[in-house]
Amino acid sequence: MRDPLIIDCHGHYTTAPKALEEWRNRQIANLKTPALGPRPSELRISDDELRESIEGNQLRLMKERGADLTIFSPRASFMAHHIGDLETSQTWAAICNELCHRVARLFPQHFVGAAMLPQSPGADIRTSIAELEKCVKEYGFVGVNLNPDPSGGHWSSPPLSDKSWYPLYEKMVELEIPAMIHVSTSCNACFHTTGAHYLNADTTAFMQCLTSNLFKDFPTLKFLIPHGGGAVPYHWGRFRGLAQEMKKPLLKEHLLNNIFFDTCVYHQPGIDLLTKVIPVDNVLFASEMIGAVRGIDPETGHYYDDTKRYIQAAALSDEERGKIFEGNARRVYPRLDAALKSQGL
Repeated sequence: MRDPLIIDCHGHYTTAPKALEEWRNRQIANLKTPALGPRPSELRISDDELRESIEGNQLRLMKERGADLTIFSPRASFMAHHIGDLETSQTWAAICNELCHRVARLFPQHFVGAAMLPQSPGADIRTSIAELEKCVKEYGFVGVNLNPDPSGGHWSSPPLSDKSWYPLYEKMVELEIPAMIHVSTSCNACFHTTGAHYLNADTTAFMQCLTSNLFKDFPTLKFLIPHGGGAVPYHWGRFRGLAQEMKKPLLKEHLLNNIFFDTCVYHQPGIDLLTKVIPVDNVLFASEMIGAVRGIDPETGHYYDDTKRYIQAAALSDEERGKIFEGNARRVYPRLDAALKSQGL
């Protein structure tokens, strides 16, 4: 039996060439005067520039740490759905998704795409479906990032259980695409983007699902909650108790056929808690590398986001590690599984 593939289900293109950010800055500067540009055609990034941005960064660290494949999506903090209007987001999402597609095409053994949606505050979610279909059918993407708060920290959208989201869920089920529930930059001074807003959103998304019957309507819909699930594993007893008071089924029946958690938790005790509290079948390996926490932990001498090390040191059987590293990702991402099988893996 071969060793499991190491599939990192949470990677963002945080090292894109500087030209991308410069183009975005021009777009933002001209929000009130879109005729002044920039046009998408004005963004010119060569394949050599893409290779350089990946080979010296994500790919180098993947090789050093022993990861095989990353599910790769546009930089989360760059999504910034609160900026501009729907047309702004549609143009920006298309550009960012195409770059991730080009990276996956250049490094097909190491990267596969996940889509950013062109969400915008108040916009009907149906306006995001065309971009999702393009990314899946033309680019071969296997997942999508869904922002439950396109307002950027003000939470003006209805909860994920609201029927206004249903057209997207219907398309996700049709395409067999799971969603990572991932917010973007916070423009609310109360919430630091990566230290508060991300983790708040993870916890909030879980609670929105808990209080609803969403998965009765969509029994095959799958959500991946990143960053270890925010506060969820640590407060599992609270959530079990709340579900009980609301006369909901046991959480295993109510949510765990549909909700999964990644391992972007940056110390050993956190991973130990996650893998002890949450069933192993619901945990997918991830690092979010190169992401929010890039430094070296002075207590260990290793990078905080070298999460493979934590899984290897956790009190798990080889079979359980295999599920976290490979098996669960293949089950949650059917299109990824099909792509790997087509390669004989």
